[in-house]
Amino acid sequence: MPINDWPQAERPREKLLAKGPAALSDAELLAIFLRTGINGKTAVDLARDLLMDFGDLRLLIEADAPALCKTRGLGPAKYVQIQAAIELGKRYLETGLRHQDVLANPKTTRDYLLAQLRAYPHEVFACLFLNNRHHVISFDKMFNGTIDGASVYPREVVKRALGHNAAAIIFAHNHPSGVAEPSAADITLTRRLKTALELVDIRVLDHFVIGNNEAVSFAERGLL
Repeated sequence: MPINDWPQAERPREKLLAKGPAALSDAELLAIFLRTGINGKTAVDLARDLLMDFGDLRLLIEADAPALCKTRGLGPAKYVQIQAAIELGKRYLETGLRHQDVLANPKTTRDYLLAQLRAYPHEVFACLFLNNRHHVISFDKMFNGTIDGASVYPREVVKRALGHNAAAIIFAHNHPSGVAEPSAADITLTRRLKTALELVDIRVLDHFVIGNNEAVSFAERGLL
């Protein structure tokens, strides 16, 4: 049965307007993006099939264009729509960080770093540069590595921090394995960076290790 023939309270768009987005299932939210189904399937049916094929919403959203476009009824336009929605979400989180003290809003900081880094199949080391009020100046992905690690150069971090006129900094890097436990190498690197930045009076506030659904804080672990 076409969605237009469903009871109004069960149609995804009408349901969102009446009850808010949190009331919708993953398939219903995805169906709003897809807009139309294919012969014999509504947009909701197609969305359910996609979630089953990819395993869950996150794996679907993080799929590359060839993988997504192999599905009947999808193409580059749908892939672009999904990528645009993801980027809007990241920018929304970043906008929130720019107008508040990141230390006063640790959940927002975690959510932002998770959104930025967890999907990479290789290790990425990034820096959140802050002013003296702990507002975000810039988020820079500085070093890329293999699945086993990244080469991080303290001199380049200091140079970039001075270029931003940063007063403080938060480091973050992902573990492609999905396990967000700091390694001995992570701890050693953090101490080297902290020592280098102290020479130019820039404070290291934290270092987050990003896993699948978790961001582990060095500060909370007493590792700084």
